[in-house]
Amino acid sequence: MKRRFWLAIGLVLILGLVLGCGSEPRDQGETATKAAPPKRQVALVMKTLTNPFFVEMEKGARQAERELDVNLIVKTGAKETSIEQQIAIVDELIRNRVDAIVIAPASSVEIIPMLRKAREAKIVIVNIDNQLDPDVSRRMGLDDVPFISVDNEKGAYLSAKFISDQIRKPTKVAILEGIRTARNAGQRKAGALKAFRENPNARVVAMATANWKIDEAYEVTARLFQKDPDIGALFCANDMMALGAIHYLKQAKKAGVLVAGFDALDEAKKALREGSLQVTVDQQAARQGYLGVRTAVDMLAGQRPAALTRVEALPLYRERK
Repeated sequence: MKRRFWLAIGLVLILGLVLGCGSEPRDQGETATKAAPPKRQVALVMKTLTNPFFVEMEKGARQAERELDVNLIVKTGAKETSIEQQIAIVDELIRNRVDAIVIAPASSVEIIPMLRKAREAKIVIVNIDNQLDPDVSRRMGLDDVPFISVDNEKGAYLSAKFISDQIRKPTKVAILEGIRTARNAGQRKAGALKAFRENPNARVVAMATANWKIDEAYEVTARLFQKDPDIGALFCANDMMALGAIHYLKQAKKAGVLVAGFDALDEAKKALREGSLQVTVDQQAARQGYLGVRTAVDMLAGQRPAALTRVEALPLYRERK
């Protein structure tokens, strides 16, 4: 009896499986999960990662990547002066058919024809940090590219003014500039000159470019002081150059020279605490990177961006004793 019982149960189970396999299949659209659409490809093109400023910029962009669910592609040149390399990077991104390019251009002019090519390929373009030349952009049909950055002239004015206000007797002043084809370099130079001209005791005797680089700044500062040992104040258009200048001044035992910077790098903040640097300016690199990616995503969604978005420049001063 038991054997017949288990045989009967087995037959019922087999019959159920056969009937189940032969039944009408369910509509796959009701049960299968729809494949998620591919993530938008947003490229962040910066000058270099040898400058900690751009490391911070990437951090902000990565935050936007997580929040907005896009795929961020980060590309940089080997050096801040690698203009041709940056042009080649944009060309590669066009071939790879990214959806958007957020760019901090090494030069305000040379990159524009390649960005026009990107625009023709229907790629969204957002400009951060260093502004594309407005006149050349207009001629190339890129005058509507949104720009996100600090007011570089104002920030440099505040930085230079802090050391200028400490000059109470006739003093020679020098300025270390960035890349001269970069619009932000010219704006910072203009801001510094304005601050020094307001003080009749401050006389600018030298202006030289160190191309944003710490090693070049060391060498340029050495040449400036060998030519004119009495320079008493030095405005540097970024912190990397300020750190290079400070390194020379320490080695040459040049005490009492007032040095101003721009960027608020961690090493510059340390120099502020030590007293070798008087002032720097936080231009909120991470904020610029974040807003650049967010603006690109908004544009991909069909939103019209603001032509200009200002990030606040925040001066950081050495505490006076």
